[in-house]
Amino acid sequence: MSLQVHQLTKRYGDVPVFANVTLEVANGEFVAIVGESGVGKSTLLNCMAGLDHWDEGSVVLDGTDLGKQTDAQRALLRREHVGFVFQAFHVLPHLDVAQNVALPLMLLGIHDDARVQAMLDAVGLQGLGARLPQQLSGGQLQRVAIARALIHRPGLILADEPTGNLDPTTAAKVMDVLIAQTRAHGASLVLVTHSEAAAARADRRLHLSATG
Repeated sequence: MSLQVHQLTKRYGDVPVFANVTLEVANGEFVAIVGESGVGKSTLLNCMAGLDHWDEGSVVLDGTDLGKQTDAQRALLRREHVGFVFQAFHVLPHLDVAQNVALPLMLLGIHDDARVQAMLDAVGLQGLGARLPQQLSGGQLQRVAIARALIHRPGLILADEPTGNLDPTTAAKVMDVLIAQTRAHGASLVLVTHSEAAAARADRRLHLSATG
């Protein structure tokens, strides 16, 4: 899925978060966004998903101008075509692993246990579908998050510091899974990261500064 960000500017009051950001992500491309803390990397990612509003510029996802969509239309587009991976995992503690992974399918009215099991196998969580999140390690929880992001076969994966809470060895293994599964599904990947090791694996990188 292609993504075009053109001259995007975001402010909080009179304070600019970033200004005049332009980025194109081609189908199947992996782009890393890097920069110091506080320059708006996560906010930019939220704008790309239509979760945050911006002040100037445009975000176009596979030909759809998000700025011209209603909140409900943007929500439907995200539900069908975008997958998210977060630093804090955001798994639901009262659901088991398989149920957490199946959530995007449930929101689309799809029940497919075989697809869920195949995804768990693909990310290295064989036999763990019935476990609760509190029974897993950090690396396993991030694999759950990756499986959940990919289960509905989105065209775009947005990952915000997915290895930020992991040790270097576990982080490298999680990145292996994220990249392999994203490419296996033909999705585009935009990664926000402080990790040079993770950014070095991208096809391209965008360096975001205080001025955009």
